[in-house]
Amino acid sequence: MTPNMIKCSPVLIVALVVAGNVHAGVSAEEAAKLKGELTPVGAERAGNREGTIPAWSGGLTTPTPGFQNGGRRPDPFAAEKPTLQITAKNMDSFADKLPEGAKAMLRKYPDSFRIDVYPTHRTAAAPQWVYDNTSQNATRASVQEGSAGPISKGAFGGFPFPVPKTGVEVMLNAQVRWRGAAWNQQSSGYQVTADGRPVLVHTVNVDNIAPYYYRDEKPETFDGAYWMVRVSTSGPAIRAGEAILGHLLLDESKTATWVYLTGQRRVRKLPNSCCDTPHPTSAGIVSFDEIETFATRLDRFDWKLVGKKEMYIPYNSNRLLVPTKDTDVLGPHHLNPDHVRWELHRVWVVEAALKPGQRHTSAKSRYYIDEDSWWPVLADRWDANGQLWRMPFSIPVAMPDIPAVVGTAWGTYDLLSGTYFVAELMNSAKAQYTLLPERLPEKHFSPDALAGDSVR
Repeated sequence: MTPNMIKCSPVLIVALVVAGNVHAGVSAEEAAKLKGELTPVGAERAGNREGTIPAWSGGLTTPTPGFQNGGRRPDPFAAEKPTLQITAKNMDSFADKLPEGAKAMLRKYPDSFRIDVYPTHRTAAAPQWVYDNTSQNATRASVQEGSAGPISKGAFGGFPFPVPKTGVEVMLNAQVRWRGAAWNQQSSGYQVTADGRPVLVHTVNVDNIAPYYYRDEKPETFDGAYWMVRVSTSGPAIRAGEAILGHLLLDESKTATWVYLTGQRRVRKLPNSCCDTPHPTSAGIVSFDEIETFATRLDRFDWKLVGKKEMYIPYNSNRLLVPTKDTDVLGPHHLNPDHVRWELHRVWVVEAALKPGQRHTSAKSRYYIDEDSWWPVLADRWDANGQLWRMPFSIPVAMPDIPAVVGTAWGTYDLLSGTYFVAELMNSAKAQYTLLPERLPEKHFSPDALAGDSVR
């Protein structure tokens, strides 16, 4: 399903740039597909010809009996066994359905890395009001160029471009992926060294709000903040008391990040919280734009929509939440494959190529965006020398109580050095992903509140 290519005259291109609109919605006829041929968020409703991808029938919306908010979300498919196991020995037979990073991991660690493929379940879902907003967005949303790159305009409370025509539109859908309006996470992050030693980087308590998804908000009063996050660090001891605050806005030129460092005893605004800047919560191991596979601004790259493809990706991996210790999940060179479930799904493939005159440690990237949830699940990244360098990942989990499919553990495999980083491991936490009242006080997400509550 490759997008149509439209040739424009130079005069028309100039006119579009001046007007600021790259694309302004789809026709009512195309939007009507969201109630038939497509799911309410724009995925293909039908299964594939081989029957290995089923039709979408509403997703998983019934929580497992006995589940309590904040507790471990049980594996709804715990009784299933893998139907296929991909290893270094047989990977060539499945190469067309594997990201380059996954193939590199199979070659690099032939004795330990494997891909256990389970039956595909299309569990992604959202509330009806999100579907309704997505339907309205389809005809009214537009892409405009801002000083920090493309911005979605006219969209609110749903995916802005459920029938995408460009790579930018796909990435803007991923930017506002649905995961609830307010939630708390307790988790830890680790660097695993090349010789297989896990090093605790942080243990954190994280409050999140998504004002873009405030159900009672009016589109005309929405100020552009699609995600606000406040992170409090309790470990390891050397980092206890640190805190970070982020305001992410659709206009990324207004995105801002503040940090509190105990040694300085003050809150500082970071001058550049985007792109390949090292992220403080990861102790500088991953960049801002590798958070949950991809985050922040789009202006440094040209974005090409390659099309849609069937790929093996991590999915419905609730089994990752089952172990009660983080160390049970951490392998010496990668996550323990016993706890990672892979399935065959259709993904949007988008390539990012560094624009002339721009700077970034990754000159080229390729992203794989799940069609059902718009979650950026995997990526391949190449360095300035053209070497395949990193594989960012995010492990989606079925959360029918929201309802949603939500990426939990995320990180990056360094394919050259042999190290890896993983964050949002919740196995050792007392509570995991807890839904909060929709409207937490926004003053809780202010720099003054961060300063007032910080440890001195």
